[in-house]
Amino acid sequence: MNLILFDCDGTIVDSQHIIVAAMETAFAGADLAPPHRAAILSVVGLSLIPAITQLLPDPAHHHHAHALAESYKGAFQHLRRDPAHYEPLYPGARHTIATLAERGDCVLGIATGKSRRGVDVLLERENLSGLFATIQTADTHPSKPHPSMITTACAETGTDANHVIMIGDTTYDMEMACAAGVIALGVAWGYHDSAALTAAGASTVVADYAELIPTLDRFFATKGRS
Repeated sequence: MNLILFDCDGTIVDSQHIIVAAMETAFAGADLAPPHRAAILSVVGLSLIPAITQLLPDPAHHHHAHALAESYKGAFQHLRRDPAHYEPLYPGARHTIATLAERGDCVLGIATGKSRRGVDVLLERENLSGLFATIQTADTHPSKPHPSMITTACAETGTDANHVIMIGDTTYDMEMACAAGVIALGVAWGYHDSAALTAAGASTVVADYAELIPTLDRFFATKGRS
């Protein structure tokens, strides 16, 4: 049996606008200059405290990280209720996930820097609840690229690392996959560019969801011959 792990933000759902708006709100509330949009998107994928710490270039401000994290979470929840900050699934995501979930040769999972609450809200909203056999979040793991999310997902599903593929849009996802000894598969539609994903260990980078299942099948066929 194969395990296919998906990152969430930047891979399944395009949450960049609400993430940036919530981070800008949190920083402004602390009378700190908000980071540039590109800087905020560059840390998507990390758990919240490490992400915010990285956005605070002056070590003298690092003591603000926990308060900023709470402000960010409050702003995010508030903005989520505003239709202007809707987080759309990427084109093809729903169909691809549903198709894979119906197959008998794989199970699906999520490994994300989001909170479990955030993942549950997303899956319920998009009618994807129940399709993932394992869900690993920042609530119970060290931040990516630590391999804990993947090793725990393997244990929960009884899957050997040789039959696991991690799909993500950031270098943190690729580095996490490499640290766990699983295949790293990058996607080009997220927040880090393809060259960075390849440099971080991606076996390949797909351009859109239409390429994903054929690419997965090629990896599965290779494993079947090994």
